[in-house]
Amino acid sequence: MLNEIPRRKTVRLTRRGRIALLASGAVVAATAVAVPLVMSGEDQGRPEALMIPEGWRSGQIYDAVDKALGVPVGTTKKAVPQAGLKLPGDARGNPEGYLFPATYPLNDKSTPQSVLAYMVDTANQKFKAKQPTAGADPNAMNLYQTVTVASIIEAEADNPADMAKVARVIYNRLDRGMPLQMDSALNYGLGRSTLKTSEQDMKSDSPYNTYARTGLPPSPIGNPGEQAMKAAMNPAQGDWVYFVTVKPGDTRFTANYEEQRKNVEEFNKHQAGADKGKSKQSPQQSAQ
Repeated sequence: MLNEIPRRKTVRLTRRGRIALLASGAVVAATAVAVPLVMSGEDQGRPEALMIPEGWRSGQIYDAVDKALGVPVGTTKKAVPQAGLKLPGDARGNPEGYLFPATYPLNDKSTPQSVLAYMVDTANQKFKAKQPTAGADPNAMNLYQTVTVASIIEAEADNPADMAKVARVIYNRLDRGMPLQMDSALNYGLGRSTLKTSEQDMKSDSPYNTYARTGLPPSPIGNPGEQAMKAAMNPAQGDWVYFVTVKPGDTRFTANYEEQRKNVEEFNKHQAGADKGKSKQSPQQSAQ
């Protein structure tokens, strides 16, 4: 049966290969664009704007707001309960998924509470016109669940062109009662970002372990942008239940497990070659 596929140590049923934004549990490259973008004319240290990239997790956003406003680390996170955020009931006070990626103006009156509220209000404005009717059953998905799907799409898709196909894989798996088996969700629950997932990881009791649990994770796993939301609302047509990004720009979708195995083998070979190439570099070359 489709939901009784054996696990193999080197096989990932769903996995993206976009290494640029996920490396060793740290934010790469995106950090530079989320710090102050435009300094004030008096150069007093506070920026005039803050850009939040698509897919960032709430923790990353809290840190960026702290830095931009020049407040102690942890201040923005602590401000969440007092910020009066207009979140759906399903969120249970957790703004993950509703800190909308955009460029936000800052001034001398900006506070962590006001910046967070601005982000959530923007998300509500962007999402309110959306109809939660995506998926196999048009009545099965509410808006919060759709945002959760969009957050997975944002994390998994190698590029915007693949987002609607990734959405279809998610809905096909949900419709068939298959576990999503998304590394992005598993790693969110483990508080990290990595392309390497072990058998032990897949045995964790985290509610975000979509290898061990069926259905959607209990919350979004990041903050999706408009393209990911559009894909979640309008998935591509197809019977795919597997995908793997063999290398950047080469994501392969299939409904056939054996074909997926072959694609994953190519992914593993490509990764091994990339790792070998890195090991041959000198420290100076690696830093470039």
